[in-house]
Amino acid sequence: MTSALKWFKSSYSSNDGPDCVEVAIAPADATVHVRDSKNTQRAQLAFADASWAEFVAFASY
Repeated sequence: MTSALKWFKSSYSSNDGPDCVEVAIAPADATVHVRDSKNTQRAQLAFADASWAEFVAFASY
């Protein structure tokens, strides 16, 4: 399933730094997937849309 995801890089990530994050949203169930853009074959995190919204609200505070 994750191979069909369309990944995009976080606006806070740069090509120069070691900390790069990519995010994709699964169209079937609105699950948000997060991975390290420097090593895309490693483990990914997946969040239900409500959990992701809560995280973003907390991180933006």
